[in-house]
Amino acid sequence: MKRSALLLILLLITFPATAIAQEQQPPKPTAEELEKQKEEWTKNAYRLLDQVIDESQSLRLPENRVRMQIYAADVLWDRDQGRARSMFMVAGDAVAELSRTNPETTTQRPGPNQVRRPSQLRQELVLTAARHDAPLAYQLLAATKPPLPVQPVDPRQPRQQQFNADDLLEQSLLAAVAALDPKLAAQNADQMLEKGQFPYSISNVISELRRQDAEAATKLADKTVKRLQSANLLSNTEAATLALGLLNPGPRIPSAADAAKPEDAKTSSQARGPVLDQSVYVDLLGSLIDSALKATPPTQQNQRGANNPRAARPGVARTVQVFRDDGTVITNQPSEAQTELMNARRLLSGLQRLLPQVDQNLPGRAQSVRQKLTEMGIAENNRGPMAQIANAFRGDVTADALIQTAATAPTQIQPRLYQQAAFKALEEGNVDRARQIATDHLSDQRLRDSVMQRIDLRELATKAEGIRLEQVRQSLSRLQSDNERIDLLLQLANDVAAKNPKAQRQLLEEARQITNKRATSYENFEQQLRVAHAFASVDASRSFEILDPGISHLNELLSAAQMLSGFETNVFRDGELPLQGGSALTSMVNRFGQEIALLAKTDFERSETLAGRFQFAESRIMARLAIVQGLLDVKPRPGSPVTFRVGDNSTVTFRP
Repeated sequence: MKRSALLLILLLITFPATAIAQEQQPPKPTAEELEKQKEEWTKNAYRLLDQVIDESQSLRLPENRVRMQIYAADVLWDRDQGRARSMFMVAGDAVAELSRTNPETTTQRPGPNQVRRPSQLRQELVLTAARHDAPLAYQLLAATKPPLPVQPVDPRQPRQQQFNADDLLEQSLLAAVAALDPKLAAQNADQMLEKGQFPYSISNVISELRRQDAEAATKLADKTVKRLQSANLLSNTEAATLALGLLNPGPRIPSAADAAKPEDAKTSSQARGPVLDQSVYVDLLGSLIDSALKATPPTQQNQRGANNPRAARPGVARTVQVFRDDGTVITNQPSEAQTELMNARRLLSGLQRLLPQVDQNLPGRAQSVRQKLTEMGIAENNRGPMAQIANAFRGDVTADALIQTAATAPTQIQPRLYQQAAFKALEEGNVDRARQIATDHLSDQRLRDSVMQRIDLRELATKAEGIRLEQVRQSLSRLQSDNERIDLLLQLANDVAAKNPKAQRQLLEEARQITNKRATSYENFEQQLRVAHAFASVDASRSFEILDPGISHLNELLSAAQMLSGFETNVFRDGELPLQGGSALTSMVNRFGQEIALLAKTDFERSETLAGRFQFAESRIMARLAIVQGLLDVKPRPGSPVTFRVGDNSTVTFRP
């Protein structure tokens, strides 16, 4: 008996702790259990949604009520389409009323954010409906069309320019509908072309349509190019923008496109691949070259003066907006000649990025393009390298790609790029490569030390005996900020999670100690949220403990902001917190709601109680709605922003 006990003790001593931990983990739920769990989540989500809808009736701000109707209709669509459709229509009536009473359509001067409020709500309404029902989206687009602005005509003033946000929203809607109903989108795109419009989103339509009807997609592409060729690309900015957008991805290669798997297809908001067949592409490229070669070098007439530090860039006409006493906005437009010169330079700048395509498809014209670039002083610009540098910081870039970018980057930013390359090599699991990059390319001692510290700790995390907290603490003491310390601890915790859950928990507790204090900035709040997020899959109760005092603190800040409204801050509007945008405080309330939602699948009741700890109805609604969306796996409504150039230096961004 004693011998058996001794053997058991020896076994426990020598047996890896990770294996014991793995045995103690609960078994994975069966498919039947997962289905029951999902049914329970759905039941709780819709019950909570009804509660949110009822509570939202007390909201005073019209935009808050409208947004709640849009959110609720979006979530309800799959469960109760009739109710959801009714809520969309009620929201449409409210948006139309806001547009009629908005200062944008009157002669009074608008206050901060007043002009944009109805147009933002209209955009959210129309594009959210487009996720579910394309005809309904177009019905709402028409029903909410705002009246024309009241601007008295004064013949003594310069020509006025009407910014047509309605056209831009229609183009964004076209892109959104393309993913849901490509054939309807194609019909609407064709009608816009017939009216002389050139929607920037037509490339999305062609891409989506090709998956259903390749012949129809080819016809639409051919018609688009013919319309562009008949347009004056120098005077029509919309046409020039579309032409460049169609040419930038290069020509379409049918064999590669036909072999693409359906799961590789991107959504319409992400579609950026080639859409034009080779012959059509070459025709459009030739037309664009013809127009761009008409650019002329800048003259002194194009400049404000040599002694003016704010002199306009040569050849670029500027649009100036002025408020008259009656609130009317007067826009002094550039002349027709200035506009054509500006567009010619834009086309030529676009051709610089297309030089590889020119060399490949129209080699006989490549020399004339290069000569014109040199003549216009565009040949040596640094747009290409800067674009590469911007791409270098994308999440999916490799260490080798970063090394290549750093080699041609400006000297002052090379060290940061090499440091990023070393970190990326470490993420890829190539410790030796990371060390080599730091040794060969980082002469700055501080940057090299930061990389070496991460390498040392990464190696510690992968050793069989596990990571030692004393060594970690020594490394942390050499870092300069809490953000760096938390980054390192969370990364190490993730590295050891599979092999050593106990060490993972210890590292997270170290991060918790750093954030276990009253926040004095939004950065502190964000640190707490990151630690709570890391604990969510390890120990949900710990996440709740981290979030709870943060909500109490936010309640205090919201009360203070309400009291100071109109004096030191304008977080509240008419005594109520806007549900979206406007302040960092609103964004932080939403961030807490997102983290509470993450915990709802683990402990719904505790999550619901925590969301109810927000004292203001608006913040409670935000948090509870986040829980609903999390339980139902509802994707965020706003998509990738689409920026459209509407003038010489002006852009407008829509989020389809």
